[in-house]
Amino acid sequence: MQLTIGKLRGLQQCASLRGTFTCLALDHRQNLRRAFNPKNPDSVAASKLTDFKLNVTAALADDATAVLLDPEYSAAQAVVAGVIPRNAGLIVAMEATGYTGEPTARQSHILSGWSVEKAKRMGANAIKLLVYYHPNSSAASQIEALVKQVADDCRRYDLAVMLEPLSYSIKKNRKLTSVEKRYIVVETARRLTPIGVDILKVEFPLGKNEHNQKLWREACEEVSSASLVPWILLSAAADYNTYVKQVTVACNAGASGIAVGRAIWKEAVQLQGEKRGAFLRTVGRERLERLTSLCNTLGKPVSDFYTVKVPFGWHKTY
Repeated sequence: MQLTIGKLRGLQQCASLRGTFTCLALDHRQNLRRAFNPKNPDSVAASKLTDFKLNVTAALADDATAVLLDPEYSAAQAVVAGVIPRNAGLIVAMEATGYTGEPTARQSHILSGWSVEKAKRMGANAIKLLVYYHPNSSAASQIEALVKQVADDCRRYDLAVMLEPLSYSIKKNRKLTSVEKRYIVVETARRLTPIGVDILKVEFPLGKNEHNQKLWREACEEVSSASLVPWILLSAAADYNTYVKQVTVACNAGASGIAVGRAIWKEAVQLQGEKRGAFLRTVGRERLERLTSLCNTLGKPVSDFYTVKVPFGWHKTY
């Protein structure tokens, strides 16, 4: 597919030289508050979130191709603190945390006071939009319209779009089965990637209790067939060792890398000061280095998806 100059440059800055992605994810807000204080997450001060995100970015971003931050507690703060290395891209989240509407018809929204234009002006190389999506939900059309709105804005400002759809059940008080999750993840890739998405950030397309790696491979290959754009695997709540196996299967099946958060740094939430720093510099760094090596070796490069033509005089019509 054709890609514009600005989007190509943004993806280049967020990828390895080979064109694969290892995004260090630190855009967590309410779930990070819960990790700090499960009984009373709202009591966690904003400064505590910021300090943690800056600690992790400073310790680990050198080993990532990009860092994913939120506009409320970390993106501008990380720029000012100088903890984003020059060899790492900056991806900034667009969405308000959580959702509105019924749990079986979830609606997502842009963070109040935030916009694609502002992300572009502050120096982001790409934006990330998280949406809750079920292709058969009554809220599906609202989500599709939101994705199109953000994609249109990114087209206007020539900024790459990373879309993160999260699945959920439309049956009240019932969790998704592994079969249902596979259907949703694959069908979501099929429906949303044509809207104007540049990278798809994907949940592992099977349930946590599914351990058959032949099914893992088949499900990931289905995602690759359904997605028109490069897709990367998010870590969600998977433990590190499970995630390594998932990443290996996903990249062998056509994924272009990862967006990894808690699988790398979750233990550091309960540590402070030098203990936190030591954990991140040793265990955290070893984990991220291994995952980066896997993605760079096995991932499908972004150049397999996109081409850019630059005719003479392109600047006149750009």
